[in-house]
Amino acid sequence: MQKTKKFQALALASLLLLAACGEVEDTRPGQPVKTRQTAFKEIIKTFEPMGVMLREKRYDADKFLALATQLVERREAPWAHFGPDTNYPPTKATDKVWREPEQFERERQAFFVATDALLVAAQRKDKAPTQVESAYQAVYETCQNCHKPFKSR
Repeated sequence: MQKTKKFQALALASLLLLAACGEVEDTRPGQPVKTRQTAFKEIIKTFEPMGVMLREKRYDADKFLALATQLVERREAPWAHFGPDTNYPPTKATDKVWREPEQFERERQAFFVATDALLVAAQRKDKAPTQVESAYQAVYETCQNCHKPFKSR
């Protein structure tokens, strides 16, 4: 009986701790961290379906072009929200964003160049998506090149 009560108390304490470990809320004026995180999520919602289409060999040139166009339209949204006073929880950005702003800018520009190239490839509407696949991979690599040094977790 005593072991059961201890176990129940331990289980309850664990649940309370887990509940307290929720995502930190951005309470700063304008919520710059939350705003940029939301903007990145919108980019992913556009980019990932293109990858699925290519991986599953279900390439639809018109749909892909619409997604590539949306990606270019959404790509600007997060960057203005990396101000000097935005390095606080719930950010997932590393300190390098602010310590190495020139490199961060180079990675951002590489992303823009790659998304421009992806849009151009999508506009060709080739039946065989080999150029689109290469352009998609280039965008993916720019994302990874930025995430590795500038994003935690």
